[in-house]
Amino acid sequence: MEIYEVSMSFVETIYKLTRNFPEEERYCLISQMRRAAVSIPSNIAEGNGRGHLKEYLHFLYNARGSLMELRTQIDISKRLGYLKEVDYSSLIESYERLRTMLINLISSIRRKSISKSG
Repeated sequence: MEIYEVSMSFVETIYKLTRNFPEEERYCLISQMRRAAVSIPSNIAEGNGRGHLKEYLHFLYNARGSLMELRTQIDISKRLGYLKEVDYSSLIESYERLRTMLINLISSIRRKSISKSG
């Protein structure tokens, strides 16, 4: 599934970029960003494996929440000077792509769910 691969690449990017953050952020911002990033593909995979559309939607909403949480942490990292402008711009571009993919997948699953129940 393309969304899963895109989200996995996003995790890799987050891990690589946070390696350059100050050591003092190891148990704060770095940990939070990595956990939020890992949560995205994890929720997509778990939801897909559940077998029921309603459960799949639940996990997709969780993935979207983690993505939005990560966006906040990316913005904080930029404000604190931990991210270069080029890295920040690249992350935001990846964020927007993944957000759009999630929104589209959620809409598609919702339509399928409605048509099955109707």
